[in-house]
Formats: sequence, structure tokens, C-alpha cells
Amino acid sequence: TKWFREARLGMFIHWGLYSVPAGVWQGKDVPGYGEWIMNRGKIPEAEYQPLAKQFNPVKFEADAWAKLAKDAGMKYLVITSKHHDGFCLFDTQTTAYDMVDGTPYGKDVMKELSRACQEQGIKFCFYYSIMDWHHPEQTRNFAVYHDYLKQQVRELLTNYGPIGIM
Repeated sequence: TKWFREARLGMFIHWGLYSVPAGVWQGKDVPGYGEWIMNRGKIPEAEYQPLAKQFNPVKFEADAWAKLAKDAGMKYLVITSKHHDGFCLFDTQTTAYDMVDGTPYGKDVMKELSRACQEQGIKFCFYYSIMDWHHPEQTRNFAVYHDYLKQQVRELLTNYGPIGIM
């Protein structure tokens, strides 16, 4: 982590399914941070999960994001690979509740962003939530969930080139 302390300036991108409702559920503002909308709005999993079919970031440009970070003097970029809602912005073999299998976009944005960061000389980093409101075993049988979590972390650390920090 020495490089992290010395870098001092980086970009944190908080992005996921919660970007679709953007703090509003059924026409009403849900107080608090947008990424907590499922919890704060008491939105049932069965109602929240279909947001994946609406998550289609056709204007996503990994090269532009990495260049913006570089031009602003950033030394690293951290992005949410999975937040508390359990939706994965990376291609995982553990669930279809991910960017590649669960959305109309169907591409691995983490793969694209990793490549773009490498080309710009920006360290690529992940935020990964241990909490997972989507996985049924997280609260019932943590040993089962722990295996799932370990497999996802392994995928993140082995499928996306050099990772600066997680």
C-alpha cells in the first residue's frame, strides 16, 4: 500500500444498478445515498432485480474515463465491482446477476476499464462489497456465501490484469 499513500490522488467511481433509479423509487425520493436505495427504500429483491434489464450504459467509454483521470493528475482509479445490492459489474461465473449476463449491454466494463487504465498508466483498483443483499445465504449460511465471495474475489484478482488495491 506504499504506492497508494504516495499517490495521494485518485478517482473513485461509484456506479451500479442503483444508478437506474438514481434515488427515486415509484416517484418518491428515497433519503440517503443512492447506492443504498434498495435498503433505505425497503425495495423487495423481486422488484429491484429487474433493474438489470434497464442498465444499458451505451455511452460508457472506458478510454474517456481513464484519460479524464490521467488528465486530472489522478494516479489510480477505484470502481465499484459489486455493491451491497449484489449486482456485479464484472463477468463472473458465480451468478448471472452481472453486467454480461444480466443486462442488455452484455459487455464486461471492468475488462474495458482495466485495459484503458493500463494504457493511461493509471493503477486500476476495485471496491468490492462483502455485504450482499441479493445472495440468499449471506445471512442464513455464511460458509456457503463465503465460498461465493472467495470465488468472486479470485476472479477479480486474476481476470483483470494488475490490480492496484482492493
